[in-house]
Amino acid sequence: MKQPFQIMVVDDEEAMRESLSGWIIKQGYQVQTAGSGPEALSYLAQDSYDLLLIDIKMPEMDGLELLRLVKSEHPQVLVIMITAYGSIENAIESMKRGADDYLLKPFDPEQLMILIEKMVQQRALLEENQTLKERLAEQTLVGMGDLITASPAMRPVLDLIQQVSAADTPVLISGETGTGKELVARAIHTVSARAYAPFVTINCGAQPEALLESELFGHERGAFTGAVKARRGRLEMADEGTLFLDEIGEIPPKMQVDLLRVLEEKTFHRVGGTSPVASDFRLISATHRDLPKLVQEGTFRQDFFYRIAVITIPVPPLRDRPEDIPLLAKYFLDRFSRETGKKIEAFSPLALEILSRYPWPGNVRELKNVVERSVVIGKSRLIGPNELTFLLPEGETTGGPLTLRALSEKHIRQTLESQDWNISQAARILGMDRSTLSRQIKQYGIKKSLPHPHP
Repeated sequence: MKQPFQIMVVDDEEAMRESLSGWIIKQGYQVQTAGSGPEALSYLAQDSYDLLLIDIKMPEMDGLELLRLVKSEHPQVLVIMITAYGSIENAIESMKRGADDYLLKPFDPEQLMILIEKMVQQRALLEENQTLKERLAEQTLVGMGDLITASPAMRPVLDLIQQVSAADTPVLISGETGTGKELVARAIHTVSARAYAPFVTINCGAQPEALLESELFGHERGAFTGAVKARRGRLEMADEGTLFLDEIGEIPPKMQVDLLRVLEEKTFHRVGGTSPVASDFRLISATHRDLPKLVQEGTFRQDFFYRIAVITIPVPPLRDRPEDIPLLAKYFLDRFSRETGKKIEAFSPLALEILSRYPWPGNVRELKNVVERSVVIGKSRLIGPNELTFLLPEGETTGGPLTLRALSEKHIRQTLESQDWNISQAARILGMDRSTLSRQIKQYGIKKSLPHPHP
């Protein structure tokens, strides 16, 4: 459990220490007081503190020297410097040495409380962002949310997410349909300083141009037939947050010009409006189309492309990250098992082989749908090949995908050979009883391979 926000007041004047600590305690914070720099350092060596209020002028060790030692030995501690002098030179010097803010005496208690609250929020944001970045870095098993990976092919994607999260640079995410481009966008937003502001999405290819304009820019009352009241657009909703434009390759040329102007000026007009509206948002776009090719063909504006694609993150298709197939399948299995209330625990070895061999033209989205369907029709604690028959059409095994029968036969044969044809051990590995395995051996006509004669 996280400890309460801990504050230390450091001032050689007892009256000031008592006054400051009294104000702060009334706001519900825990406070320790110290009458000198060395005393403050001794407390810091014994306990952790989030914020120090330090008076600059103190005997034995002045506040600037204490600030230097605190930032050197405890860099995570926030520091507010307090000075009674009319000149702000000391305050400026303290900021240069790493102070987070300063107050000039005399000051109003409300002013101090506002500053402390600002520090509390700053610390919470830094800690949350650090936690999210650490989770994202642990990509061996998971990325973030539904962005799950164990594939080396996804390492560059995760690295770029971390690198671009600290800036407001426009990002273009490219990749085939269903690869998880929106998940990448959400991950960037989640580990950025805008994480506590809205993440606003719009699919640019899912609606006609006139409706798209209203959705993006909003409209005033009476702007067109049916506009009975004013409405905020997605650009306005994304203020201080992130705007995600999915399928940006479908935006018509005129809209590209309008959005380019918004990106340059950060202001726009609602449809039918005359007053400018300001919005400070971070733009992330996604597309499955080859935008450089569209630029060459003249159907996508070159200046708009360069503005939205300052950083490009290509997301590899699922077929190029086979390590992720069993991991994602298990993730979706657990998720849909919870949602449906079924106690389905795992995939059988043969079911996993079927999933691993399938080419997944619809990528992660298709895998998600397949697992959801298998859970819905599943009747036991294991998902087996019977729940996946729709993946592999029956037919010849050469020159095309293996049939379910061929996969079953191959899997049983490999298991038998790995156990030197010990049927009991093979049956245990295959998750069936000995008599069932014997019947399948006979049904498939599987025979023990003869040893090769020595020359």
